[in-house]
Amino acid sequence: MSISPENDPTHSQPVTIAISGPDNVGKTKQVGILARRLGPAAHATGRLDDYDPRWDGIKARGMGAWWFELGPIEEVADVLVSSYLERSRRPAAAPVRLMDRGIPMLEASLAATVAVRERLRPDGAADRARKLLDAYAADVRAAEAAEHGIVLLHDDDPVIGTSRSLSHERHVTPTYADYQRHLHLQMHRLIAEGRWAETIVVGERRVMAVQDEIRQRLHPITPLVPPRALPGVRVIALGGMSESGKSTAGEYLRVRHGYARLKIGYLIEDAAQRAGTADPYELPAVVRAELLVDGLDRYCAAHHFLDHVTIESLHDQDATAELRRMLGEQLTVVYVDATPEVRAERGTAGPEDVVERDAVKARRGAAGIASLAQEVIDNNHTRLHLERRLDGIALARRWPLRRPATTPVNMLGLPVHLESYLSELLDRTTVQVPPVIDLLAVTGSGARGKCQHGWSDLDVFVVAEQDSLPRLRQALAELEAELAGVKLGLTVLTQDECRTGAVTSRLLHVLMLIGSGSLVPLWCRPGLALPAPDAAGDVAASVEAGVQAAIEIRRQILKGAPDLRALFKITALLAKVMLRFEGTERASDDDALGVFLDREPATDADLRRQAREDREKAVELANTVLGHWLATIALPTSRA
Repeated sequence: MSISPENDPTHSQPVTIAISGPDNVGKTKQVGILARRLGPAAHATGRLDDYDPRWDGIKARGMGAWWFELGPIEEVADVLVSSYLERSRRPAAAPVRLMDRGIPMLEASLAATVAVRERLRPDGAADRARKLLDAYAADVRAAEAAEHGIVLLHDDDPVIGTSRSLSHERHVTPTYADYQRHLHLQMHRLIAEGRWAETIVVGERRVMAVQDEIRQRLHPITPLVPPRALPGVRVIALGGMSESGKSTAGEYLRVRHGYARLKIGYLIEDAAQRAGTADPYELPAVVRAELLVDGLDRYCAAHHFLDHVTIESLHDQDATAELRRMLGEQLTVVYVDATPEVRAERGTAGPEDVVERDAVKARRGAAGIASLAQEVIDNNHTRLHLERRLDGIALARRWPLRRPATTPVNMLGLPVHLESYLSELLDRTTVQVPPVIDLLAVTGSGARGKCQHGWSDLDVFVVAEQDSLPRLRQALAELEAELAGVKLGLTVLTQDECRTGAVTSRLLHVLMLIGSGSLVPLWCRPGLALPAPDAAGDVAASVEAGVQAAIEIRRQILKGAPDLRALFKITALLAKVMLRFEGTERASDDDALGVFLDREPATDADLRRQAREDREKAVELANTVLGHWLATIALPTSRA
């Protein structure tokens, strides 16, 4: 059942939130994270066995034996009901009261217990549980009505859910396994009856992903619960020994890729101070990881524009493992490694290299963190090597890998001799095992079926490894005559260059087009996945092409006899770049130039055609587009 406070956020009526679920689904962890985040605004009611003195004697005699064998079922029911009701009757100690297991769990766990003890089918067990609760029915209903209940499930299928609950246990008895099976069945029955306000399927999601959904469900109930938990925030955690290059890596990611750079010590200490913890480093690793995530959550909520951060430095294997369990795919652990000799050359050795006891501890912690890292960077080389590796890590978080579709050569509408050329080239570079190339795509006007004889080049984009170049060169040489005078514009990149972004802005645009499906290659190696840059990154990078185009336009204008074709195409490129910033993509040169000519009513409507043949018209067209470019960067400066 659900209860909602009044719409006024200042309403003083406490809100009770009860998070239920089967064993090992993470309900206690979720209550703890939410309670820590809310601070004084929330009170976690703690364990049920704190609410009835009989639990001490039960635990002393053996909980399992009493629950499933020795304790009269009426006594089991009475102890459970008394604990739940006493907890509900206690006055709220804060505006938000957080409970681990809500009232519907009382019926579910009691029904599962009698099913095991009395060998009842699920329906019979439900009836038996309701009879045992009859004497307390009014109080139980009132307590349930006062809760806003959330139930967490491992899976929509109770059989799969049971399996996942049991998979977290070191030792499982047949009785306990049977109990879990019945508990899942009873919980699914109660969900169907609408006994919980919210149902969340955890599945394989990590802790903070589930916490995020919990907050989204609860924020409309009370504004005291934050609306999200690290939504979409990507975290790179840096580890390594002193002077290995962690700080250099963090600073590069900040400057080059816009990561906010945070210190783990600051985050933990800030969260510990809020929680009233004197020395967080004396706490268990699990708690330190939770404090770190709480500090990170608070910082990112206060700086809501952040979506990627680095945290440094990792020093604890167990805390790092728990951090991965909590953040899952949001976290990338990077270990920066260097030999002692290289580290000594880079600066003064840290304390862990001076005091032997600390040195042993640091080496052990470093080895453990290295084993947990998704990326280990060997930083015994140049800074360029480090930065390219960091580029690959950062871009892997931004650019998803996608497998391109392909299209037959004859779908491009190219002249027959060029279709024949490409077919032969593919035969000579793809039928071998392994193939010479990884991908081949036609770009430019050829990709749009707009080749103009005597004007258009055949632009081809190829992905291939460096050791394939001799065989590729041989194939090109053997087929050169078939081009019949058409100029081949060939660009070759390796997969690593694509993934680290070591490409020009124009090639970044090609990768974006392939990733979005706007440009379909003629062939790609089975299983090949290329990074797909996002449109925003493509637009931002294209300013480089605009700068180069503006410079080249002036170079061509100042020539005594400019290359009309080169001037026309570079002018069209500058037009395309400017339109891209307006959210418009014009693949055709004529289309892109037409937009700017339409903005100049006094310009001759036939200028585009004339510019291909007449020097003065070509310069006029170039100056028109260049003028629009310069207007975007004009500064209000005065000249003497």
